[in-house]
This record gives sequence, structure tokens and C-alpha cells, in this order.
Amino acid sequence: MLFNSLEFLLFLPIVFTLYWFVFKKLKIQNLFVLGASYFFYAWWDWRFLFLIIFSTIVDYLLGLQLHKEQINSKRKWLLYVSLLVNLGLLGVLKYYNFFIDSFIDAFSLFDIKLSVKTLQIILPVGISFYTFQTLSYTIDVYRKKIKPTRDFIAFAAFVTFFPQLVAGPIERATHLLPQFYRKRIFNYENAVIGMRLILWGFFQKIVIADGCAPYVNDIFENFENYSSATLVFGSILFSFQIYGDFAGYSNIAIGISRLFGFDLMRNFKYPYFSRDIAEFWRRWHISLSTWFRDYVYIPLGGSKGSSKSKIRNVFIIFIVSGFWHGANWTFIIWGALNALYFLPLLLLNKNRKYVNELDKYTNLPSLKAVLQMGGTFALTTFAWIFFRSNSLTEALGFIHHIVINTSYFKISSSYTYNHNIRPLILYLLFFVLMEWWSRNSEQFVNSFLKKYHSLRYIVYGIITFVIILNIQNKASGFIYFQF
Repeated sequence: MLFNSLEFLLFLPIVFTLYWFVFKKLKIQNLFVLGASYFFYAWWDWRFLFLIIFSTIVDYLLGLQLHKEQINSKRKWLLYVSLLVNLGLLGVLKYYNFFIDSFIDAFSLFDIKLSVKTLQIILPVGISFYTFQTLSYTIDVYRKKIKPTRDFIAFAAFVTFFPQLVAGPIERATHLLPQFYRKRIFNYENAVIGMRLILWGFFQKIVIADGCAPYVNDIFENFENYSSATLVFGSILFSFQIYGDFAGYSNIAIGISRLFGFDLMRNFKYPYFSRDIAEFWRRWHISLSTWFRDYVYIPLGGSKGSSKSKIRNVFIIFIVSGFWHGANWTFIIWGALNALYFLPLLLLNKNRKYVNELDKYTNLPSLKAVLQMGGTFALTTFAWIFFRSNSLTEALGFIHHIVINTSYFKISSSYTYNHNIRPLILYLLFFVLMEWWSRNSEQFVNSFLKKYHSLRYIVYGIITFVIILNIQNKASGFIYFQF
């Protein structure tokens, strides 16, 4: 069920009404949230419910056994079982075909033809997200950071909480699970903030991401026919598309959660205003970046040790992060590129240089900040070419055509005359200005209305009108659903 679908616009108010006005007791509310989440997930394919229920039962029981067991060697084996079950399911369903195809391609280099069957299955929606969420629970129980819950309904609701089930944020058990134990009382101000987040999330998704999508698709699918400037333009549009799409989903998920009295972690902090790549990764997909930091990077040794170990750890974390996004060499190269971007900062001890707020006391960025942000955006946009391409061949072909076509400053005539792209350009300019306005706060609408509260209904009306103006006949999916 898509957030931007008619089905969800009917689903949400019904669930909200029953949640607050019918099922008022905590345990009944949790049970209702679980049922609503299963219904929400089953809307795609009810058969995949068995996978998420199986994973939930396994980690629930392992959590109890980990707490009970005192012998360290046995506790490690229990953790290995959790890793094997969760990552094993993820590996088979998501990566089996990739490894088989890569294996066949490797032998074909030596003129050896192999015939190996691949799996003809659809990847379960959100499996990468809920797998990491359940793993955080068992790992934290193993580390004795949290005690396991005996409330199966609360745990199952934590695993399947519908606002963030299929595309995050990836919540830690230490943060979200305790919220299922506490009595929740409807808070009007919190609900208003949630509605504002939802409104802005729909603007990001429908106006920005979906507005960029047709141009991006056309340019990437027909890159041989366009000038260098058009290809660069398409790459920039994809940078906005993926940001609007994913940040839009996260804002909607966080906003919906607040309507139900839950607080989810923030997933984006205006990443395209980052002054270097290290800052970008502190601002982009924060829930995944911190997950890899805490459960992979730091256990490997992190930034401690020799330069050799630092380089190894950085490449591991970024390549694994890339591979998490999809079973394709394009994602691995995307991860490796970001590792190369990040390494000089780490080795020169400059990776923590920009942790402060962005030009807090001025409305205009300094020239130095503009150049830094522009350079970081350019590096990120170049890496996104691999992320967006269907194969390495396409990605390299796209880059090759940027280099060989000399008309760098001429966008193809089809985009200046045949495409009505000017409204999109205006929306993007508005989007960037509003993002800059609210760069040191949670979200544009909230920060703007704190200063100009009397204009709130005008702002709501304008944003709503623009969203309606750009709604397509068919709801489009979110990019991160495929991961």
C-alpha cells in the first residue's frame, strides 16, 4: 500500500479513528497496530507475511534465550543463529541470483558455459529494512544494552510498525520498542507537527521526486541521443529525485507515527548542504548510516588502528552499504566511490570538521561554503549515476557520452522547447530556498510557521494546491521500496 495512493488515504483515517476512540487500552492498541501493520504489508502480497512473522518469532525467542544464557560461547552461538536466519533469508531472496549470474559471467570469460537455475521470485517489499531492525534487537540483547521483552505483541508491533515498515527509518529496539510499553495520550500539538511533516513529505514526493522522474527516465534511457549538458542536467535531476523520494517517505512516516503518539528518529538533515562527504553521510539516510557504524564499522575497529586498517574498514562499510541497496555491481561501485571520497578526510583527520550548524547567524552562505557545498554535491551527483543506471555498461556509457560530447553548455533542444520543464525548475528553486531557510531546524513548514504563524493556513493552502496540481493519475512507487 503506497502512502500516495487512494487506498492509504482511506486506510489511515480509519486506523487513526479506531486507534484513539475505540481501542484505548495499551495492550489492545498494540494488538490493533500489529493487525493494521499486517494488513498494510499484506496489501502487496499476503504470502510474504509468513517471512516477517517467522523472523519475528525467531528473534523474539532468541532474545529471551540470550538473556537466560550465561555462558558466553553459547550466547555467541545464539547470536550466530539470529544472523544466519535473518541474513540467510535476505541473502537467498535478494542476492542468490546476483551471485549465480556473477559466477556464470566469470566462467564465460574462459569460454566455459554453465547452466545454473536462478530463483524466479519477487523480492519481498522492505525485507532489507525490517531485517536490520530485528537484528538490532538481538545484537543489543547480546551486548546487554537492553533486556529482552516478554510481550510478544509489543515486539511484533515494533518489527512491523506500518509507517516505517517498508522503507524506514530503521529503528533501534532501544528507541522504538519502549514506546510500545508506555501509555499513549493524544497530543494535539504533536499531531499538528506530524500533519505538517506529512504535508511536506507529500510535496517532496509528488512535486519534486515525481516531477523529476519522467525527465530522469528519458535522459538515462536515451543518453546516446543527448548532449553532455543534458546528461549532466539529468544527473542533477536524479539527485533531487532520489532525495525528494526518500526524504519524502521518511517525513511522511515520521509524521504518521506522531499521529499515533510515536517518535521515530530523523532520517535526513538537508544533506545537499553538506560541506564535505563526511558531513553528507551524517545527514543522508541517518538510520542506515548509524546502523552500519554501530554494528559493523566500530566492531571492525572503526577509525582506530593503523592506516591500513582504517582504509580496510572504510571500504568494507561503504561497499557493504552499497550492496545492501541492491544486488548489482552498480551499487558496489557507488559504495566504493563514496569510500574513495571519504578516505582522504579520514586519513587527514578532517572527517569531523563540519559537525556544527550551517551558517547559523546569516541568511546567505559564504563563498567558501557555496564552493564546498557545490563540490560535495558534484561528487555525490557523479556517484548517483552508478546508483541510477541499470548496469555498469550503462553507467560507463552515460559518463563516456558526457566526456565525448563537446556541447557542455547546450541543453538539448527537446528540453528547451519540447518539454514544459519550467514549472519543475521553479519548484526546485522554491524547494532549495525553503530547505536553506530551515537548514538548522527539523523541517521547513514548522520552522517557517514559528516565525510567521499567522500565515499558516495560506502556507498549507499553497502547498496543498501545488501537490494536487502535480498528482498523477496513478500513484508512483517509492525508489527505496526495491531495496
